[in-house]
Amino acid sequence: MAEFSPEIEDAIARTRDDVAALHAELVRYGLIVWTGGNVSGRVPGADLFVIKPSGVSYDDLAPENMILCDLDGAVIEGTAGSERSPSSDTAAHAYVYRHMPRVGGVVHTHSTYACAWAARNEEIPCVLTAMADEFGGPIPVGPFAIIGDDSIGRGIVQTLSGHRSRAVLMANHGPFTIGKDAKDAVKAAVMVEDVARSVHVARELGDLVPIPQESIDALFDRYQNVYGQSTDARFEKTPE
Repeated sequence: MAEFSPEIEDAIARTRDDVAALHAELVRYGLIVWTGGNVSGRVPGADLFVIKPSGVSYDDLAPENMILCDLDGAVIEGTAGSERSPSSDTAAHAYVYRHMPRVGGVVHTHSTYACAWAARNEEIPCVLTAMADEFGGPIPVGPFAIIGDDSIGRGIVQTLSGHRSRAVLMANHGPFTIGKDAKDAVKAAVMVEDVARSVHVARELGDLVPIPQESIDALFDRYQNVYGQSTDARFEKTPE
C-alpha cells in the first residue's frame, strides 16, 4: 500500500477531483468520440500524475477511478483505481511530465477539425488574433508515432520545446495540448478545435491572410501578460 504525507494525499485528492470533472468538458465541447481522448494532471508537490482509465465510458468517470501514476507511467499500486488499466496514452503523458517540468496538465482529443489538419500533416497558420493570443503563432505538426510507448510523448516534447504553442497536431492522429494545470490544457484543447474549424472554413472561402509576425508577438505578449486578472498564473515552458 502506497503511503504519502497528509499534504500529498490532499493534493492527490484535489487532482483526482479536477481531472475527473474536466473530462466532462471534452464531452461538452464535442472534442471526443466514445471513450477516446484523455486528460491528465500533475500532482502538485509530488512526482505523480493522475489520468483516466482506458476504455471507460465518460459517464462512468469519477475521482475514485482516476489512476495515480509515477512519472515513468507506472501505476501506484494499492491506490484507488489501481486495479484498472490506465489510458493507452499514459506513457506519452509521463514523458511530457518528465521532460517539461512546468507542464501541469496534458490533454489529448479526437476533435474533428484539428484531426483533419493532422490527417493532412499540415500546421494551422496564424491568421486569427485568437491564435496569436492563445498560441503565439501557428499550431505545429508533430511526427507520426504509434500509440503504446513513449513515442508520442517524445514527438510532443520535440515539437513544442522552444515553441510558444501549447498545442501540437500529431501527424495522422490528432491534437495534444499542455498547460500549467489540467484546466489550462483543456482550455487549449477547446481553443485549438475552434481555430482549426475557423481557419478551415476561411480557406474554403479563399486565400488566407497571415498576421505579420510583429503583430503576433504584440498580441501574444498582451494576452499572456496583461489580459485578465493580475492573480492569474501564467504558463511558461522551461527552455530545453
